[in-house]
Amino acid sequence: MACPLFRFDEPCEIRYCQAQPLVIVRLLVILLVFSLTLAAQQADPHHAGVDSRGDVAMGFDHSMTTHHFILRSYGGDIDVSANDTKDTESRDRIRHHLSMIQKKFSAGDFTDPMFIHGRVPPGVPVMKAGHVSYEYADTLKGARIKIASADEKTVAAIHDFLKFQIEDHQTGDPKTVQK
Repeated sequence: MACPLFRFDEPCEIRYCQAQPLVIVRLLVILLVFSLTLAAQQADPHHAGVDSRGDVAMGFDHSMTTHHFILRSYGGDIDVSANDTKDTESRDRIRHHLSMIQKKFSAGDFTDPMFIHGRVPPGVPVMKAGHVSYEYADTLKGARIKIASADEKTVAAIHDFLKFQIEDHQTGDPKTVQK
């Protein structure tokens, strides 16, 4: 006697269809995983937008790279690197993007972070008006921008800007000054 999988008009005896409970459990697990994935994607549409707009503005795939925003006594660092040392395409795109950002920020142009985040990030007005230096440097897997100021109010604005980046990019970096 065959055991119909999705037919309820025919009787089914467990002794003849031992695979049916396994199939049902597998289907339930697949449905649960799909539901949790969908819920996670819908839970934070802002972050998904930050990622997709960031990929466009930065010219590289955020999933293949790692961002770090580090608060320092002088202001802080933006450090972006390819996840894979062999991924020279991402490394080169990171270097291009951060070298352009260094030039734009130095000129008071913060349109990229405003586009990526959908608003003016905290600290930007003071950073535009303050005395800030932006130093670009290549790293092994990407690049870094050192953002520095000798003015205490401007350093606080840089910290606000970097803390916002940490939150919006969900990097998990510390929101306290690091050595």
